[in-house]
Amino acid sequence: MSILNPMVNWRASRELADLLTRHRQLTIEMTRRELTERFAGHVVGAFWTIGHPIITFLVYLFLFGVIFQQKVESGGLSLPLDFSVYLLAGLVPWLMLTDVMAKSTSVIIGNANLVKQVVFPIEVLPVKIVLAALLTQCIFFAALSIYVLIRFHGLPLTMLLLPVVIFMQVIAATGLAFALSSLACYLRDLREFIVVFCTINIYLMPVVFQPDMVPPKFQPFLYANPFSYMIWCFQDVVFFGRFEHPWAWVVFPILSVSCLAAGYRLFRKLKGSFGNVL
Repeated sequence: MSILNPMVNWRASRELADLLTRHRQLTIEMTRRELTERFAGHVVGAFWTIGHPIITFLVYLFLFGVIFQQKVESGGLSLPLDFSVYLLAGLVPWLMLTDVMAKSTSVIIGNANLVKQVVFPIEVLPVKIVLAALLTQCIFFAALSIYVLIRFHGLPLTMLLLPVVIFMQVIAATGLAFALSSLACYLRDLREFIVVFCTINIYLMPVVFQPDMVPPKFQPFLYANPFSYMIWCFQDVVFFGRFEHPWAWVVFPILSVSCLAAGYRLFRKLKGSFGNVL
């Protein structure tokens, strides 16, 4: 199947949108349960839904904003914010994707009882993983916005584009969730591969460094990494305050839509056999 066929991709995306619209209440309820069940039995329970990302954010801020005080250098460019903002602008969306990819590999297997029910729309299961991870990311960005506002006495106007970039990220994350959740039913060690990949890939993207810090002969690897374009868009919005990487704003939407359509089409093709392999 061709993931670049616009008509096929449009029909697949439209089909998924119609399905989630019909089952929106179920999707919301499953997402709520996903969030509450993470900390079921904990002393302070649902507090950790907000408390965990806030504590993690403060730790990163202390490490890279206090202990490792430094400015990001980029060939004489005027950079408005500090290294902690640069780091978090790329790290936060990557943490969201790693959460989605890791949990997607077990969401179908872990809900075998629901999958075997003919009437249950199993497409909701990967989507709930994405929506739950999205809430955590929004808390991260809210905390980061407050920090930038207090530290630098204002937010860049490009922050108005943050919902747009997050929407494109959600589209890509949903496609990855569909693809990985379906493949994991047949490749049970896929989760271990994804965990290793997510750990390594953070150093293969411009998250903890800028592209011009990389030797020229290795820079093509950054551009060959499809996740780099997502990172650049978030950095433009949150850190640079300008379209520092204009090509990323063309590549990222195309990759996101293609990922959603391809992932959903793969899921739709394989879901009929889930009951036989679980």
